[in-house]
Amino acid sequence: MASSSGHDDHALARVPQTARFHWFSVATQRFGQLSTLASFLIGATLGFGMTFWNAVLAITLGAVILEVMTVFTGIAGQREGLSTSLLARWTGFGAAGASLIGLAIGISAVGWFGIQNAVSADGLVNLVGGLPAWGWALVVGLLITAVVVRGVGSMAWAAYVTVPAFLLMAGWSIAVELSRHDLGALTSAQPAGPPLSLLQGTTIVAGGFIVGAVITPDMSRFNRSGGDVVKQTVVGITVGEYVIGLIGVLLALALRTNDVIAIVTSTSGFLGTLIIVAATIKVNDWNLYAASLGVVTFVDQAFGRRLHRGAVTVGVGVIGSVLGAAGVLDSFTGFLDLLGVLFPPIAGIMVAEYFVARTWRPRLDDTRDSGELPATSPMWVPAGLITWAVAAVVGKYVTWGLPSINSIAVAFVLYLAAARLGLVRGVGTAPTRRAVPGTATGTPGVPAA
Repeated sequence: MASSSGHDDHALARVPQTARFHWFSVATQRFGQLSTLASFLIGATLGFGMTFWNAVLAITLGAVILEVMTVFTGIAGQREGLSTSLLARWTGFGAAGASLIGLAIGISAVGWFGIQNAVSADGLVNLVGGLPAWGWALVVGLLITAVVVRGVGSMAWAAYVTVPAFLLMAGWSIAVELSRHDLGALTSAQPAGPPLSLLQGTTIVAGGFIVGAVITPDMSRFNRSGGDVVKQTVVGITVGEYVIGLIGVLLALALRTNDVIAIVTSTSGFLGTLIIVAATIKVNDWNLYAASLGVVTFVDQAFGRRLHRGAVTVGVGVIGSVLGAAGVLDSFTGFLDLLGVLFPPIAGIMVAEYFVARTWRPRLDDTRDSGELPATSPMWVPAGLITWAVAAVVGKYVTWGLPSINSIAVAFVLYLAAARLGLVRGVGTAPTRRAVPGTATGTPGVPAA
C-alpha cells in the first residue's frame, strides 16, 4: 500500500486500486462493528421476550435484510471508490443534497462517539477508578482519535488486536456464566419478559445496524472487488449477528433478565478493563471516521474549502470527547435518534439511482478508469430530496411493518417512479474541485494478505 503524510484517506477523491485492502482486513473491521456490547444487548432483548427458536428466526430475517442493503450500497462504494456523502452527489442528491447528508452523518456519528466514550468511562470508573468519569471519557476519546487520525490502515491494526481480544475475554466471562445452565433447557425455556412478536424482533435486529449499512461505502471503497464486499458482508453480518446475538439470547433466558451487559463486563480489574476498552475502540473508531468524512464533504461543498481529514478528525474527536465527558450529549440522544430516521431512505435512493435509474451513472463510468471524479455534478436534485423527506416521514410515523425497511422501500419506489415520469433532473451545476497535487493522500499500509 502506498504510504502518505497526513493520511487524508482520499476523503474527496476516489480511492485508487493501489490503496485498497485485502478483503479480510476490511471484514475484520466490519465484524468489529457488529461484535459489540450493544449487540449483546440486542440479543438479550430478544431472549427476554422471545423463545430461543423464535429469536433465531428474528435474527435470520434481520441479518438477511441487512446483508441485502449492505451488499448493494457496498458494491456502489467499491466500484467508485467513494464515501457515502461524496457518492451521493451523483446518486440522487446533487452536490448540495450530498453536503446535507455529510452534515447529518457528521453530527450523528460524533454524537454517538461521545456517548459511547461516556458509557465506557462509567465502566472504567467502577473497575479501575483513579480518574473521574469525565477524565476516563477524555482518555478513551483521545486514544481513539489518535488511532483514527492515521487512517484506515491504523484502524485495521487496531481491529486485529481489539476484535479477538474482546471476543476471547468477553467469551470467557459468558462461558463461565452459561456453564452453570443446561443449554438444552435454555433452548426450550419460555422468556421472562413481555412477549415480542417476530416482526418486533426482526425490527430490533435490522434497526440495530441499519445506519451502518447506509454508510457502508465509507468502508467498502477500500475493497478490491464486488466479490470482496459480498464476502465481508456475509462473514461480518452473519457471524456477528448469530454469534453475539444468540449468546445474548441465551444469557437472557438463563438469567431471566435483559440486563446482561453487567455479566459481560463483570470480570474485575485488568481483564474487565480490557474488555470495555477493546469494545469501545473497535466500534467507536468508525463513528469518528464517518464523522470526519461527513464534515469534510459538507465544508467542501458549503464553504468551498478543502479540509484535511486528519485535521478534522482531531477537531471532532476532541469535541466529541469533551462533550461526552461533560455529559452534554446525554440530552441529545433523542435528537440523534431522529437523525437516525433520516439515514435509511438515503440507501433506497442511492441504490435506485445507481443500479436502476442511472441518470448520472455514465459520468461515473466514463471517469472511473482514470481515477478522476466527473467534472461536474448537479447542484440539487429536487426529486431525490422530496423522496428523501417523504420516506423519512413514513419511517418515523408509519408503525406497521419494519419502519427502517418501510422508509427504504418507499424511497426506492418513489424515486424510480419519478425517474420513469422524467422528474429526476438536476437543478444547477456544481463543478468538482480537483485535489491539489500531493494532498489527496493515501492510506497507511497494512499487509496485503
